[in-house]
Amino acid sequence: MAYFYEDAAHTFNEYLLVPGYSSAACIPQNVDLSVPLVRYRAGEQPKLRLNIPLTSAIMQSVSDADMAIALAREGGLSFIFASQSIEAEKQMVTSVKDYKAGFVVSDSNVSPDQTLADVLALKEKSGHSTMPVTSDGTSHGRMLGIVTSRDYRPSRTPTHAKVSEFMTPRSKIKVGGKDTSLRRANDIIWDNKLNALPIVDDDDHLLYIVFRKDYDSHKENPLENLDEKKRYRVGAGINTHDYTERVPALVAAGADILCIDSSEGFSEWQLRTIQWIREQYGEEVRVGAGNVVDREGFRFLAEAGADFVKVGIGGGSICITREQKGIGRGQATSVIEVAQARNDYLKETGIYVPICSDGGIVYDHHMTLALAMGADFLMLGRYFARFDESPTDKVTVNGNYMKEYWGEGSVRARNWQRYTHDTAAQAQSDAPGPSVMTSLAYDAQKKLTFEEGVDSYVPYAGSLKDNVGVTLAKMRSTMCNCGACTLPELQTKAKLTLISSTSIIEGGAHDVMLKDQVNLLPPR
Repeated sequence: MAYFYEDAAHTFNEYLLVPGYSSAACIPQNVDLSVPLVRYRAGEQPKLRLNIPLTSAIMQSVSDADMAIALAREGGLSFIFASQSIEAEKQMVTSVKDYKAGFVVSDSNVSPDQTLADVLALKEKSGHSTMPVTSDGTSHGRMLGIVTSRDYRPSRTPTHAKVSEFMTPRSKIKVGGKDTSLRRANDIIWDNKLNALPIVDDDDHLLYIVFRKDYDSHKENPLENLDEKKRYRVGAGINTHDYTERVPALVAAGADILCIDSSEGFSEWQLRTIQWIREQYGEEVRVGAGNVVDREGFRFLAEAGADFVKVGIGGGSICITREQKGIGRGQATSVIEVAQARNDYLKETGIYVPICSDGGIVYDHHMTLALAMGADFLMLGRYFARFDESPTDKVTVNGNYMKEYWGEGSVRARNWQRYTHDTAAQAQSDAPGPSVMTSLAYDAQKKLTFEEGVDSYVPYAGSLKDNVGVTLAKMRSTMCNCGACTLPELQTKAKLTLISSTSIIEGGAHDVMLKDQVNLLPPR
């Protein structure tokens, strides 16, 4: 006979936090939202942390390079979507790592024989107005000069003019030597009122460029999520089919952490994937896994070696797994049970494995509820899909601005790797040597038998920075109401209560007529 859970599974909307005592020191500006991202032993520090407990979902309509840069700037992390070619995903990771490195390898370079037309075309393509002029037009050629927007006027300088005619020559450029530290480079920039400082080797070959804007950006965004080289951190999704090829490519590109993108994580396929990564890289490469909804699932992935475990099946706004397959569990109940399993695992082994709540977030306050229930951080799709930085188009629907948003289980995503374990494809994955999908295996699976996600729109909300700022302000304020200045403290002090359907109605505006819903006639 099937096993029956005694209690009903609940969602976040069925809970409220009960206020606790707040000391005078418990004010929003004192709240620390940093959390561990990967497993660590008790008494030690995790190798990777988040400065805010938010990550963006492994989805085509959410997480590309632009989203990763914007979210890392605020202190979070994006996981670049895996349902694309290995080369395309690798390029996105590379773009994030190169965007802000303190020492940036220039990707917009020209030779002296090129023309203004070439410069303008490159500026249009890359968005960069500062272009080193090197002997061979490459990022590490001999430095001959530099071109910025101050060196030409498109309305007066002929487009056929050679770069050598209008560039600022090397003799007039301030540069730093190969041993110049980032602090020293920034001092040179400020002392000489520069926008950029080229770094060259002993033979005058270009190595890097240090930009003033990177210094300014860090001052404006003190929570930036940076690696040891001052580059933005970025995650990348992988699947359980071509990991023997995809993982090495993403690691080489500089991905800080990987995560298996799968609709259900309690499987041998994820075990094989994690084991292969451990055999090849040991603990050097970090990888999250999931999704699971109960104690058993967490334990399985923790023992397999996952660095964090994602929690949630069927709770996403575009996910219809529960409708299609009858599989899933209320998100709040899932988080509570898995959090307890994580704490038990810590007591038994001395190893803390963070958990990520993935799905079920409708309102901002649901985020704080999920964290109070035990989640270390959150993975969000719909929330980030609404912003300028998401990769989808902004469209007008019934007079309102909307952003396109589709699930990885929809036909539009064509993400068969996430939902399928075809025998031919898996046999290819298990075979010795590179795991290359045969065209036969791909053709057989590129159309989903049925959908587990929908194609939809979400209301356009503007910039990520503005919206995340409001969300975090609410989170900090709520934590202060609970008497907590850190997330571990919130999980210790939080008091949660189930509420009735009537209480939910009572919690919103009721028994009044809202002004913005009334058309008043002018007085006579």
